[in-house]
Amino acid sequence: MSSLSGKVRTPGRNWRDPSTWHLRTRLVLVAMALLVAICGAVGLFSYASMDLFLTRQLDTQLAQASDRARDFGRPSAGNSGGRPDPLEARGQGIGTLNARILDGVVSSAGFLAGDATRKSLSSEDSQILLALTPNSAPVDRTLSSGAYRLTAVRAPYGDVIVTGLPLAEKQNTLASLVWTMVVVSAGGLVVIGLAGTALIRRTMKPLEQLSEVATKVSRLPLDAGEVALAVRVPAAAAHPGTEVGGVGYALNQMLDNVSSALQARQNSEMKVRQFVADASHELRTPLTSIRGYTELMRMTEQFTPDGERSLARVQSQSERMTALVEDLLLLARLDEGQPLKLTDVDLTQLSVETVSDEKVMAPGHAWRLELPEEPVVVRGDSTQLHQVLANLLSNARKHTAPGTTVVTGVMRSADGSAVVTVTDNGDGIPAEFLNQVFSRFARADASRKNPAASAAAAGGPGRSAGSGMAGGPAAPTMAAAPTSEGTSGLGLSIVQSIVEAHGGTVEVTSRPGRTEFAVRLPGGPREA
Repeated sequence: MSSLSGKVRTPGRNWRDPSTWHLRTRLVLVAMALLVAICGAVGLFSYASMDLFLTRQLDTQLAQASDRARDFGRPSAGNSGGRPDPLEARGQGIGTLNARILDGVVSSAGFLAGDATRKSLSSEDSQILLALTPNSAPVDRTLSSGAYRLTAVRAPYGDVIVTGLPLAEKQNTLASLVWTMVVVSAGGLVVIGLAGTALIRRTMKPLEQLSEVATKVSRLPLDAGEVALAVRVPAAAAHPGTEVGGVGYALNQMLDNVSSALQARQNSEMKVRQFVADASHELRTPLTSIRGYTELMRMTEQFTPDGERSLARVQSQSERMTALVEDLLLLARLDEGQPLKLTDVDLTQLSVETVSDEKVMAPGHAWRLELPEEPVVVRGDSTQLHQVLANLLSNARKHTAPGTTVVTGVMRSADGSAVVTVTDNGDGIPAEFLNQVFSRFARADASRKNPAASAAAAGGPGRSAGSGMAGGPAAPTMAAAPTSEGTSGLGLSIVQSIVEAHGGTVEVTSRPGRTEFAVRLPGGPREA
């Protein structure tokens, strides 16, 4: 987990799905979209306003030019056949177009070029001029010499005078306006986008801190052991006067409550563990006395056959109770974190010795060893590691039927760690119980809770959760009775505690016909 200054990576983000984007990204994009819409609206309004203004201005100039052309084109007195050229009227500017239409024929048509000379119009231009409606509103037309604003006026003397002004200046002005609006808007959007992104990121920082705190807490091992729940939302992001600060303040209050609950739970667990340790320690003395007096009575007194069986039962149960007390004491020491007596331990030699012991106790099983040519040496507590292997082998012995093959393997993995495996070909562990095999006092059978089922299954091979190894056939209800040796359900708990105290891990995989426990320990010296 990264620190509070780090970034929380969100898995599975799809950039094509906006719902998976960061909130700050969506806020920036929404703000930019609104700004683009505003700039577009302002640009369209400005363009329309400027176009209307320039059009009105051009229409005013066009009306004045039309009046000058109409008055100048009046026929001269005494010369009814003469018609002055409207284009020669005074005050007509460069680019002005004038034409006279008489009896449906265009005459005296042309425009003033940039050098103040007269330029004629093409026949296509004449057709466009003939199509104009006299005394109507000015219209825009595209001629061979460019775009023009045209108006046709019927003069009192019967002629139709056409006047036009070029649209180039208007179009250039509007184009300049468009480019100005685009450049200014784009620059403004870039500046506002960068500034807005920085401000939004700064504003959203408290939410990121809340997310990081919640993520860090979610990854803490809160299920067991002493938990230091010291992470909190910074005070700057936990001010109850704001929306985000209110969430941060509530989260801190929740974390305080959780921390208090965890501390209370830890205190309760410590009291229970201390009680178990103290009770186990105190039970050792009376149990030793019971075993001693039992042995003394068997040596010095004469009993009937029933009495002898009863005394043997007392002795066996006291021995079983003593083993349970020793297991509880060991777990208590491991919980307290007492230091290990570290030495170089040869796991190959340890496996040979432990398997030899089990062969004597269960000659009906097939015991096999798979060892490397070179010794596999680790740094650890030899006594405790022997107990790990002994518990796993005893587990296989107690909870599998005679004839089962149990294979003990030792190897050195590629990363340098040492791996010890205990595999049997028994019936396997029920899938619904597989994740509980390392729990204390957990048992796969229901005999402790269902005496009737236990009595019905008496005499059959049992299945202990503490062992977790494959065993003989079990009833469909998993209510097999314990074996004659009995199990406390602590064997695998001790294995897990010892292995974790050595910095290693233990795993189990099981299916019908194969159950394997794999112990992985940190690498140590490679030579014995």
